[in-house]
Amino acid sequence: MSERVKSRYALELKGVSKEFNRFSEKVVALKQIDLVVEREDQIVITGRSGSGKSTLLHIIGTLDRPTTGSVLVHGREVAQMSEHVVAHFRNSQVGFVFQMNNLLGEFSALENVMMPGLIAGVPQRDVRDRARFLLDLVALSQRGDHRPRELSGGEQQRVAIARALLMDPGILLADEPTGNLDESTTQLVFELLKKVCAAHKTTMLLVTHDQGLSRCFEKRVVMADGSIQSKEGAW
Repeated sequence: MSERVKSRYALELKGVSKEFNRFSEKVVALKQIDLVVEREDQIVITGRSGSGKSTLLHIIGTLDRPTTGSVLVHGREVAQMSEHVVAHFRNSQVGFVFQMNNLLGEFSALENVMMPGLIAGVPQRDVRDRARFLLDLVALSQRGDHRPRELSGGEQQRVAIARALLMDPGILLADEPTGNLDESTTQLVFELLKKVCAAHKTTMLLVTHDQGLSRCFEKRVVMADGSIQSKEGAW
């Protein structure tokens, strides 16, 4: 739905650090992160709680800014963009799936999926057609008129996946997307994420504590104490 930015790499991080103050104490959340991600890669990021996984994902997704370093998303330096420009870039080029699906309770599944397009000013008919296509892709075409409270946890997360893909982003970021789901639903949602990202040629970075899921990725990043401890797999 949005035009993808053309570049050699999906993502390039160079010397990225993040510091913030907690009361009177300085906290270093990320330390000199260097990372290059090829287009269409599917990468899992693991590590203990507090290792910096979510902070890294938020900086990649422009929800936060680094203290130092360079962040190139599809060849564009996003760390220095103005708030207005970065908001438009985020809505059109990056999709998000979180542990808490953040669906809007007063809207139907179809309307929730449509929301990024409506915010971007895309004609409503085009947005509705795209949303219906995506609900069908995640096997929820018969549930489009249901509100979130009428859906199971797994169904809600599938709606969130469809919403994340509405603008046809080049990158999808998933932060513990199966953290609230049972084992069988976790596997279903995980396989769906991999399938739809491969079909749409979407680069995916997924944060998880689930070691079983992490072993299903060909490329793995292990974080500890705000740094990349190791990169495993077929780099």
